[in-house]
Amino acid sequence: MVRPQKAVASFDSATGMLRALSRFLHDRDVPLLGQAPGVLEPVAAAIAGAAARLPRAAKEKAYAVSGWAEAVPLRRVPEIRAEELARWVSGHYPPGPYPVAFVGSSNGALVHLAAALRAPWLPQTLLLPVRRRGVGPDDPRGDLRATRAAGEALLAANPELVLHHMHDANQDRLMIAGMTYFRVKWRRLPEAYRRFLEESLPAGATLVVPECGLSWPVTRVGPRYVFQHGALGGATREEYEHGGPRVAGYLSRYGAGRERWDYPPADGESPEAEWGFEPELLADLEELAARNGWRLARMRFDEPEDLSPVVADLYRSWYRRRGLPADRLLVECFLLLEPWWALRSGSVPYWMVFNAGQSHARAMDYLDGADPFDEIRLMLFSHGVESVGLAGVADWRRLLERARKVGVFTGVDTSTYPRDFAGLIRAHRELSRIRTTYPMPLPLEWEAAEEFLGKREELDWSG
Repeated sequence: MVRPQKAVASFDSATGMLRALSRFLHDRDVPLLGQAPGVLEPVAAAIAGAAARLPRAAKEKAYAVSGWAEAVPLRRVPEIRAEELARWVSGHYPPGPYPVAFVGSSNGALVHLAAALRAPWLPQTLLLPVRRRGVGPDDPRGDLRATRAAGEALLAANPELVLHHMHDANQDRLMIAGMTYFRVKWRRLPEAYRRFLEESLPAGATLVVPECGLSWPVTRVGPRYVFQHGALGGATREEYEHGGPRVAGYLSRYGAGRERWDYPPADGESPEAEWGFEPELLADLEELAARNGWRLARMRFDEPEDLSPVVADLYRSWYRRRGLPADRLLVECFLLLEPWWALRSGSVPYWMVFNAGQSHARAMDYLDGADPFDEIRLMLFSHGVESVGLAGVADWRRLLERARKVGVFTGVDTSTYPRDFAGLIRAHRELSRIRTTYPMPLPLEWEAAEEFLGKREELDWSG
């Protein structure tokens, strides 16, 4: 059997969020943002620093190899067991009791909501990276042909899972040069999740289901197997399907020898692989809540970043009630998030899905509607490529200029972005050097948080 820590990607959103929140609940920060535990910070810093000085091609190769080293060999995919994955996830958290818990979609803003409440979150989705050879990043049909049998074997061994086989040659170009992305979603509640919740939530507690309604074009491979065409980010769904000037320019820059990607024909839509919620899980959660005397609440939103302004405003309101200035904004990106230092520094957290223009525009919209901030700090995830729709350094400088006093990149080397792979380490160091800090607060009262959430038009709240 493949051990869960060897099967699940440490470089993925869900894993980074799980680690950040679980460490927070153990009263710890995240010294290596988005990275696997067990790596000494000085060692990782030295390696990342050396890699940053490599020529561009060597730097990209090193980044791709670091991901490939985590991937599961194709022949071992059938040995992965969903129940072991769930046991590994729930084992991150300290024992309860908790007044509230979350089970469902991955979301960075949700991590901050859970941190404020000192509540656990169990992800519905995990990424299993799988090694494969002989397929270029611009060949989605070849990717499906090479790994379909492994995907079918995974599902045969794990009937509780749905497989979202994702191929994004735009944003994941370097990583998928030697691997494919198997994102799995639980459609039935695993026993380890059930046991953790029953041991952690007393009667009268609230079980919240965060449900992101984002869907995406797919090719249906089998009853529980879909192949997703691209992903949320800089390129549009139409560009993945049909190409366009931006895609042609991107492929030309990378010498792909084509003007568009050739995906198998889409025959429908499905919950988006990384962020979307698989609704079949809901029945088990409703049954569990009823049996244990919990109240089940559904928190539905259309896109991942819909929750970001809600949680940012919740923090700002909470800080003001505590008598704090509430004039610092921490803008986070993808798996670069730090709930411990956000609270310790009195920073309002605003989370972005990725580093693309869409996320930049939504962050600017938030600033347009919010009271001004004196300080704005910005963390940016580097994925190694000038992808379609990437927001450039000049765009991000305009966001930082919205600060009344201090607007700074945090952990970002603007001369190497988006190949600033040492930024994962540098971001934590710079956050930990913020001079004015505050005592860690008592948990936010769930009743106050629920009242606030229930009034927001971005959310469809019920329960």
